[in-house]
Amino acid sequence: MLINILTIAYPVAQSYEHRLRFLKNWKAIVGSIAIVGSIYLAWDELFTQLQVWGFNQRYVTSIYIGELPMEEYGFFLTVPFACLFVYEVLNYFVKKDILGKYRLAITWCFFLVSLILGVFLYPRIYSSSVFFLCAFLLSYQLFVAKSNWLGRFYLTFFVCLIPFTIMNGWLTGGFTEQPIVWYNNLENSGLRLGSIPLEDSFYQLSYLLLIVSVYERVKFRKSYKA
Repeated sequence: MLINILTIAYPVAQSYEHRLRFLKNWKAIVGSIAIVGSIYLAWDELFTQLQVWGFNQRYVTSIYIGELPMEEYGFFLTVPFACLFVYEVLNYFVKKDILGKYRLAITWCFFLVSLILGVFLYPRIYSSSVFFLCAFLLSYQLFVAKSNWLGRFYLTFFVCLIPFTIMNGWLTGGFTEQPIVWYNNLENSGLRLGSIPLEDSFYQLSYLLLIVSVYERVKFRKSYKA
């Protein structure tokens, strides 16, 4: 619960900032969080039931919905809200799309790495599912969508890796006596960045890519109607 509060505190406090006016896009914010969050919560529930990962009762409340503690539902509200806030802040203050001309190269790189790791680590459930999902979403951007906001998305993703490493390190036992979220290493690569499974970085990539995709689509439809 504390991690959720720290994640969202500053974005909420600055959401009414007069230059950014982040909450003017509330329909896109709510829509993207609800649509993508429902998909990932179903995935989360399934993998918790399959013991791919789980939660240490020492660090969460006793309120559960299905197999997931209440705080896990909060995670799918606070993290996307904070990341979309970072996305809009960077769009406003960094006028130049500094990664725009590299967006296809970055996408190809992530796509190939995801595809290779997915094949190599099959049938480990967490590894194969997250890497294949990443490869699918990236291939859609390469061959179908070809979104012009990809460069700005990657800038957001790389910036968000900083708080992600801190918060996920906290969740996986980097700063606590026991991990808050534990992983079954039989279902992942076993490779960790500190205490963080390698797969979590690609999980974040796929999650944020879907969030921004829905967010930008809703914003586009709103502006088109206007």
